Amino acid sequence: MENKSHALAAGAFVLVLLTLLVALALWLTRDTQSQRIYELSSAQAVTGLQPQATVRFKGVNVGKVSAIGFDPLKPGNVLIRIAVDDKAPITQSTFATLGFQGVTGLAFIQLDDSGSSKVALRADVQPPARIPMRPGLLAELSERGMRILGQLDETTQRVNKLLGDDNQKTLIGAIDNIGQAARGLQQFSSRTGQLLEPLVKDTTATLKTMQAASVRVGDSADEARRSARAFRTVTERMNRPGGTLDQLSQGAGTLSASAQTLNTLTLPHLNHALGDTARMTRQVGRAAASVSDNPQSLLLGNGPVAPGPGEPGFSATPGQP
Repeated sequence: MENKSHALAAGAFVLVLLTLLVALALWLTRDTQSQRIYELSSAQAVTGLQPQATVRFKGVNVGKVSAIGFDPLKPGNVLIRIAVDDKAPITQSTFATLGFQGVTGLAFIQLDDSGSSKVALRADVQPPARIPMRPGLLAELSERGMRILGQLDETTQRVNKLLGDDNQKTLIGAIDNIGQAARGLQQFSSRTGQLLEPLVKDTTATLKTMQAASVRVGDSADEARRSARAFRTVTERMNRPGGTLDQLSQGAGTLSASAQTLNTLTLPHLNHALGDTARMTRQVGRAAASVSDNPQSLLLGNGPVAPGPGEPGFSATPGQP
């Protein structure tokens, strides 16, 4: 009986000691700060997030995750309730993302603020106010990776179609044509080199000739300058009073006076003679026409003139009275 009583006493002592240790741990880890309750609704998976996970605002610990469940207002979404320090600057433009700690895979809630609003988000409402949840870096990488895989699959299908049997034959034929074109281009370049070699020699000779010609042109330029000086001397002599130009001017005046006399006296008489000649020519023409129409007139004369309209004996029908 004594052994049993000692065992019961020892067990009771151990239980009391454990109770005291638990109470001491709770007292030491109690949170005396004032906290505000907010909710997050996430359409993405929250793998690795556990209750009591850390809540950080721009990297600073400001609270804990108090509960994780399903959102009754948005079926399929995960509802996360967080307790945040009352001093944390939570505003209406604050948003949350899911972050991960290194390689451990443990997740935490990362809060950030876009800065578009300075109005504090109320926490004294029921149900608690909600902070919008945005996809985290891992979710964006996963979504982009799926899009990239889809594009890669589409590209692979197009490459398979491009490399089909018919297209392979066409591609091989195109490569052969390119090879033939390259060989033809090489032959053309060699032939061009052979053709250009004498041309280069001729060009070199032409350049030498041009150099010699330039020397000659220089000499000709000197002679031209001497000729220009001589021409300037002659011009000065011609422009002097009594020189060639002065004499030409006097001759031009005399010629002008002769032309005026010709216009005043000779040309009117000449015009009158030309008028008489024209009238005589017309009369000769009429006489020749009359003889051509009635040759007998040379012997018998022109005969009586036929009566005209309104005169006695006129007839509208020729040959009838």
